[in-house]
Amino acid sequence: MKRTLSIGLISLISIAGSAQWAQPNGVPAFNAKPPAKGTNLPPILAGAQLENFQHPAQVKAYQAAAKMPGVFHQLPCYCYCDRHAGHKSLRTCFESEHGANCSTCMKEALFAEQQTKLGKTPAQIRAAIIRGDFEKIDLVKMDR
Repeated sequence: MKRTLSIGLISLISIAGSAQWAQPNGVPAFNAKPPAKGTNLPPILAGAQLENFQHPAQVKAYQAAAKMPGVFHQLPCYCYCDRHAGHKSLRTCFESEHGANCSTCMKEALFAEQQTKLGKTPAQIRAAIIRGDFEKIDLVKMDR
């Protein structure tokens, strides 16, 4: 009996403790529309700020964000940085070095660029990101 209670208690503690590592539910923060004209948003890192990045995929992701800031403004980021870093959309990830240190951000950025080139709207890209389609992006191939 004592052993059963001990195993039950350990199981309960394990389950409760593992909840903190579970992926949050729901769609992360994004904006339904591009920023209003005249809105002053922080700049996306560019130029010399990208020189210390070691992998081409990092630079490509920032270049994509710089080319399409309005699209990125309308996309969620599934590293859930809205909850731990206060980010407002995928665009926010590229205003600092956060995007270069996060494979999720880079995959989403390169996916968004690819889909934009295919003529997809930000709403269509957002729906595809929510489905997890960005996970198919291979960052290693981007480094070649």
